[in-house]
Amino acid sequence: MSALAPTLEAFFTERLGNQLHASPNTVAAYRDAWRLLLGFVQQRTGKLPCRLDLADLDSETIAAFLNHLEQKRNNTIRTRNARLAAIRSFFRFASLRHPEHAALVAQVLAIPTKRGEQPEISYLIGQEIDTLLTAPDRTSWTGRRDHALLDLTVETGLRVSELTGLRNRDIELGVGAHVRCTGKGRKSRCTPISKDTVSVMRTWMQERQGESGDPLFPSRKGGALSRGAVEDLVAKHAANAARTCPSLAAKHVTPHVLRTVAPWSSSAQESTAPRSPYGSATRGSRPPSEATSTPTCPSKNARSPERRHDKPHPDATGRPTGYSPFSTACKSKAIMQPLSRQNLHSARDPPRAGHNRLPYISCGS
Repeated sequence: MSALAPTLEAFFTERLGNQLHASPNTVAAYRDAWRLLLGFVQQRTGKLPCRLDLADLDSETIAAFLNHLEQKRNNTIRTRNARLAAIRSFFRFASLRHPEHAALVAQVLAIPTKRGEQPEISYLIGQEIDTLLTAPDRTSWTGRRDHALLDLTVETGLRVSELTGLRNRDIELGVGAHVRCTGKGRKSRCTPISKDTVSVMRTWMQERQGESGDPLFPSRKGGALSRGAVEDLVAKHAANAARTCPSLAAKHVTPHVLRTVAPWSSSAQESTAPRSPYGSATRGSRPPSEATSTPTCPSKNARSPERRHDKPHPDATGRPTGYSPFSTACKSKAIMQPLSRQNLHSARDPPRAGHNRLPYISCGS
């Protein structure tokens, strides 16, 4: 018997399954990587996978397989590195079981990850989101479902796997409305939702009905939507929205792009983009260069003013709220005092949600 077959089986059953308790997505990704590698080696050597040995998987073979992924299968560098990570994980496990192949294992583990260019993350601004939310035909059941799904995605910044895994019991529409999910890395998330999204979801839930364990956004047959189905419906509605919002035509709108919504005003006077209180850290991050551009499409959603994060409004004295009466004196005298609770002035009006306004530092005479 070869050393590869029992070691590979133990890697998936003992290492990933029992010791690491890896998630199903991780196991599936590693499985796919090894299916591709074993098929590539079989075509190259003519040996069946059950007859392969560790010596057949030397560094030259692994490097040729990685080149095959990029050149023949047109995989990206990120996918190539993900396949290499699955191979490395196995060889680290095999190094403890087969020390006689230590030199071969060291050569495979020495294969570096490939560096590639970081593509610019696409994003949507208020008017584009408003147009996208009005794209579904709400006279049909699927249109109302898609509208609720898009609205919740934009509001919370959930990943596709988190959206498709939502159940009826995972959303609370009463006091302290929020949505709960278990996302990437088995992390539990509890994300608040606004009144407008609560209204949309309450209407959908009244039509949705079903048991507490049923999918929140089901397919026509009642099962959970797949990742591909969500990507298809987002692309379909983005294409329809691009007819009335030309700026959407130049953007590749995907479910992940909906997590990078720009929650700032398109006014040229805006110079900062506070982080949105909803969704992940990705949503609300300031993209480069085009932050002050104005799309050529009208705003059709009444919620857009609430997503705008303006500067503090002047109070009755004409000074912006949060301004210290001693700030001018501080500048003229070049006096600097350390931060303390006494010299941090709180704003006269509470900041709006998502507006990370820094307090001004005052100083005595």
